[in-house]
Amino acid sequence: MKADNAREWFATCPKGVESLLAHELATLGADDVKETVAGVRFAGSWAVAYRACLWSRLANRVIWPLGKVDAADGDALYHSLRAIDWAQLFDSRHTIAVDFSGSSGAIRNTQFGAQRSKDAIVDAFVAAGQPRPNVDRNAADIRVSVRLSRGRAQVGIDLGGHSLHQRGYRLSSGRAPLKENLAAAILLRAGWPEMASRQGALIDPMCGSGTLLIEGAMMAADIAPGLDVSHWGFQALRDFDSQRWQALLAEAHGRAERGRAAELPEIRGYDASPRAVETAIENIRRAGLEKQVRVTARPLHDLQKPTHRPLLNGLIVTNPPYGERLGERESLPALYRLLGEKLVTEFAGWQAAVFTSELELGRAVGLRSHKRYRLYNGALETQLLLFDLTDNKLRDARPAQAAPEAGLSDGALMFANRLRKNRKRLSSWLRKEGIECYRLYDADMPEYAVAVDVYGDYVHVAEYKAPATIPEETAERRLQEVRAALPQALDVPAERVVFKQRARQRGSAQYGKQADKGHYFTVREGAAKLRVNLYDYLDTGLFLDHRPLRLRIAREAQGKRFLNLFCYTGTASVHAALGGARSTTSIDLSNTYLNWLRENLALNDLDERANTVVRADCVRWLQESNHRYDLILLDPPSFSNSKSLDESFDVQRDHVTLVRAAMARLAPDGCLYFSNNRQGFSLDEALGQDFDCRDITAQTLDRDFERRKKIHQCWQIRHVSGAGH
Repeated sequence: MKADNAREWFATCPKGVESLLAHELATLGADDVKETVAGVRFAGSWAVAYRACLWSRLANRVIWPLGKVDAADGDALYHSLRAIDWAQLFDSRHTIAVDFSGSSGAIRNTQFGAQRSKDAIVDAFVAAGQPRPNVDRNAADIRVSVRLSRGRAQVGIDLGGHSLHQRGYRLSSGRAPLKENLAAAILLRAGWPEMASRQGALIDPMCGSGTLLIEGAMMAADIAPGLDVSHWGFQALRDFDSQRWQALLAEAHGRAERGRAAELPEIRGYDASPRAVETAIENIRRAGLEKQVRVTARPLHDLQKPTHRPLLNGLIVTNPPYGERLGERESLPALYRLLGEKLVTEFAGWQAAVFTSELELGRAVGLRSHKRYRLYNGALETQLLLFDLTDNKLRDARPAQAAPEAGLSDGALMFANRLRKNRKRLSSWLRKEGIECYRLYDADMPEYAVAVDVYGDYVHVAEYKAPATIPEETAERRLQEVRAALPQALDVPAERVVFKQRARQRGSAQYGKQADKGHYFTVREGAAKLRVNLYDYLDTGLFLDHRPLRLRIAREAQGKRFLNLFCYTGTASVHAALGGARSTTSIDLSNTYLNWLRENLALNDLDERANTVVRADCVRWLQESNHRYDLILLDPPSFSNSKSLDESFDVQRDHVTLVRAAMARLAPDGCLYFSNNRQGFSLDEALGQDFDCRDITAQTLDRDFERRKKIHQCWQIRHVSGAGH
């Protein structure tokens, strides 16, 4: 066995967690433990370093420091790093990556610093007569850490090779991006391990993706957080002691096996979002904790203490919505207050921990906290408030049975009631048809001129421009009432309600970005999976009023050649392809939406060789094409004066020419669906004389759009039997 002399190590962690990490490392056998900002220095053998990587619930990374070097400028950094004997540390057959942080007057960006560092390491191997190591930024065998400060660089090797908060069980997150090691810190501050040893329960009433529950279960079951990690950076080092590592790993597997077999405390989670619950269930399954952790879809106002087995006490821990975007904060105090009411009525005698970005939101709970800790979720300063629910009374308490909307104005309450009425009216139909994206409200009450669309777990609100006769302050007050009412009425976190103002868009404006969040998520419609973006564009990528037409095309597409003109994000093309179309061809002038279409095709495992994507002006393309199609969708904009067009397009003025050009490409027994959203549009009578034109608008409007019968018009157009074409 190799000699195992003590070395110096450095573990990084979120700010505010340093003292917890120092204690944890000491329990793992570390000596000379010293806290610093966002990290802890410690000493110990290689076995201690291995154990820290495997068992630390709090560290981000464990670094083997190689020393501080001159980094006055890029050349100094290069020569300093090239002087290190890298070939003595690891073999050049291993891939490398450099994690560079910090800047100076001479090294102004991390990309430049990382490039110079990488060049130095590679050149050092070449100078030593070794092959050049390859670079792999995403899954490198060896990750070199270079931290620049005041003209000096601290250089080290990341023993984990990845951030240790990544346990491997979480493929996706819920509404709050709470890292696993920060969740562990919250549980440790709340005293969960001691409660678990007494069989106290753990409940998260707003569990999201289940991170707090899984971390709590892993603590209770004595499962090492790194047990399922398949690759470690230290395994590529020449000093790697495989025998010692395998012994530590075997010990950890044994402890986990015994922990899973033992009777653990009750660990339960709830969330108002069924999709968040599905995500949590998948994460729990990946962690191997299905028998120990249970989650259920349940809104906060239905929260009750579990009664299936005696629960004397336990810990309520939760990370409620933050409300970082404009308009969300107004509705959050009521949510936090409802949490406070549930804590005192259902969980008297328990302990509670509430993790929030705002101290004022924590105070909105209405209970006295006995401890408060400042933590950091990334760069965001947060607060952890601990509550003893023994004889803890609500300040200025409302009756416990008060409805969650009690804090709303009369107008907001009226709006909330209309939303609930609409949802109740649609609920059985939505369940029967399996619809998760639909219109819930469309200016039903003139005072609240908004359209409310549900996209899975998100709500998209489009504000109609107020008439000039409505004072600006009145319109703003009504919009704020909508903002306040929506989260409570629909049991949806305020951070998942997205607001936009609707106005007529012309030309390229309809394709222009409204924001730049890049937040896409997937929804289902029939057999299709489709990507939507509620933030960045005027439209979301999925026109909900055309749902029946898309599903109709899916039913009729088997074995047919499908042409989608003005295809937008190609949702109809996806439906046609999934419906068995022989081929699909999608035409549009916007690169943005064509790239979106390609992502939709890939999401459904559809090959572009059979599903052609073409960037072109549809009118010109029809004039130049000589292909025939069995099924065509023609859904042009109402108006366009895009710079990419030679002249403007107006659907009322130009639809005859456009329809005739499309019909020239339609097979003799084919079918063309012509739809548009132009208010007051009328189909030219000349088309009815030359083709079989049937108005099927009523058949293409589902129950959620029956209040807006003129949102679009749609015709089924065929060649007249026996006519020449």
